[in-house]
Amino acid sequence: MAHHHHHHECCEHEHQCCEHEHHHHHEEGGHRQLALIVLSAVLLIGAVIIEKSFALPTWQLLLIYLIPYLLIGHDTLKEAVEGLLHGDAFNEHFLMSVATLGALGIGFLPGAETEFPEAVFVMLFFQIGELFEGYAEGKSRESIAHLMNIRPDVAHVVVHDGKTEKVSEMKPEEVTVGATIVVRPGERIPLDGVVVSGQSALNTVALTGESLPRDVAVDDEVASGCVNLSGVLYIRTTKSFGESTVSKIIHLVENATESKSHSEMFITRFARIYTPIVVLAAILLAVMPPLFSFLFDQTAFSETFATWLYRALTFLVVSCPCALVISIPLTFFGGIGGASRRGILIKGSSYMDVLAKVGTVVFDKTGTLTHGQFSVTAVHSDEEEVRKESEERRLLHLAAHVEHFSTHPIGAALRDAFPDEATDGCQVTHVEEIAGKGIRAQVGSDMVCVGNTKMMEAVGAEWHDCTHVGTIIHVAINGKYAGHIVINDKIKDDSAEAIGQLKALGVSRTVMLTGDRKEVGADVARKLGLSEHHAELMPADKVAHVERLLQEAKHNEAHPCLAFVGDGINDAPVLARADVGIAMGGLGSDAAIEAADVVLMDDHPSKIATAIGIARRTLAIARQNVGFAIGIKVAVLLLAAVGLSTMWMAVFADVGVTVLAVLNAMRALSYKG
Repeated sequence: MAHHHHHHECCEHEHQCCEHEHHHHHEEGGHRQLALIVLSAVLLIGAVIIEKSFALPTWQLLLIYLIPYLLIGHDTLKEAVEGLLHGDAFNEHFLMSVATLGALGIGFLPGAETEFPEAVFVMLFFQIGELFEGYAEGKSRESIAHLMNIRPDVAHVVVHDGKTEKVSEMKPEEVTVGATIVVRPGERIPLDGVVVSGQSALNTVALTGESLPRDVAVDDEVASGCVNLSGVLYIRTTKSFGESTVSKIIHLVENATESKSHSEMFITRFARIYTPIVVLAAILLAVMPPLFSFLFDQTAFSETFATWLYRALTFLVVSCPCALVISIPLTFFGGIGGASRRGILIKGSSYMDVLAKVGTVVFDKTGTLTHGQFSVTAVHSDEEEVRKESEERRLLHLAAHVEHFSTHPIGAALRDAFPDEATDGCQVTHVEEIAGKGIRAQVGSDMVCVGNTKMMEAVGAEWHDCTHVGTIIHVAINGKYAGHIVINDKIKDDSAEAIGQLKALGVSRTVMLTGDRKEVGADVARKLGLSEHHAELMPADKVAHVERLLQEAKHNEAHPCLAFVGDGINDAPVLARADVGIAMGGLGSDAAIEAADVVLMDDHPSKIATAIGIARRTLAIARQNVGFAIGIKVAVLLLAAVGLSTMWMAVFADVGVTVLAVLNAMRALSYKG
């Protein structure tokens, strides 16, 4: 998965670019690195043969071994020097360099064996570990690319060549804005744009998780990443590849790891404390025992010094925590990849940390737990005779006519409920809107009033209330009460299931905050089994409630964090304020998606529980890796200190642990739950 970076971004995020360089180096560099490893290994074998066959002086041997050493180790040495210059001395490169340079120097101690091959070997193993890391990262990147599988490889651009137009294949990154591209059935749309000719159905599953195909025709906007199903589309591109939906999503996932989590910080903190301790211990180990022996017996000093220096250097080599440095970031990377495969974009591993500790989930109602579109849920006609289907239909019919020009969502709901209103030829005249009451119009020969109770009182109709919860629209015909229509926001199919799953995960508090009316809020809260709800709130009230809940959430030892789930512009401040903000709505309100830390690509609230489950599992894997790696480290270090482990064992232990930790980290990709 290559990276597309524009220069202006580099100035803003220099560190980010370096990271991207680093990954580039993994892709093209993978082969280079492998070649270097093989070449160095061959040269090392050659050097060993030369050493065994000829009795060369030590310094000549050193020169022979330096060739493979520098070939394989130059990167590590360079990083160590850079670290020193940047004041970040204590990193693993520094450890490796000190250890190997020490091993090279041992041979010059009187009476000590030369350890040149070991020095080269340590570097070789370090590079092999790095290669594994690169491979595993490449793998999890591939799986992200593959799972989201939204990245188009080519764009077919229409080029006018003199008189004929021909289609040329280009990389999506090279296509200019305003170019025309052709997308045939079965192909993925490479860039965002507008349809200029053709019509088709698109599969948007990769972007929204929505399984129903979306029909598009001329002048419709289309997003990159969708698959064209039926017809040939000609699309005029409106955004460059870097600005297109696909890139944005890929970016979300890739830069997810930018905001480091506590567990990753743990690694950095760990190296800051760990390296100086190890280096100090190594120095003491090299100096103290020989000094003691020197006090008792001056003759054996150089020999004991050589032995302990060797032990100290072995100790240094062993102490390099490659396994952790590699596996922790990988674990989070895998977890984020595994989540994106489920349509959950987690913007950073720090949010993984928070997600795992969520004990309170706060929901917005409209568009999150409910669809956010009003629809007619009941029609009650008030004729004296037995209620008939036709009466209810007539009521809707008249109401839809009256609301024909209304811009209010309620008007839209009434029109949707009676779609053939526009074509049935009734005369609608004298439409007048009465502010705060409703709309009155002449339909055929009847004077129809549609509105609230004030409207009914104004025309003298005797209205009565309804047992259903929702917005109640009363209808009077010629001043006589004809019945009412109930309009409500439908609850999403999986909202109740989502609340159930959260409770099963031990999320104790589920709270709904809504700007809607009290009874509507109460009705939704009752149907879903929420632990509390607050209605009729302004955005500022929502923030105040969240502040209070954040304080209360802290009392829960195990799960002190609060997640807020919303989808609208008015939710952006709360999303930013919560410990972790979860935005609904595929690529819903931009403001909400910007402010959120986690984006659910489809609108299913049940994904929240999945996200929490994935986060908990990812953290568990990271902890296993830390425990495992440090455990093995300490064991080998103790052996090294008493001279029982050789440089080889040290290196093997490290590479072995690294490989196992990397494999364990890759488990984070898959989550059954």
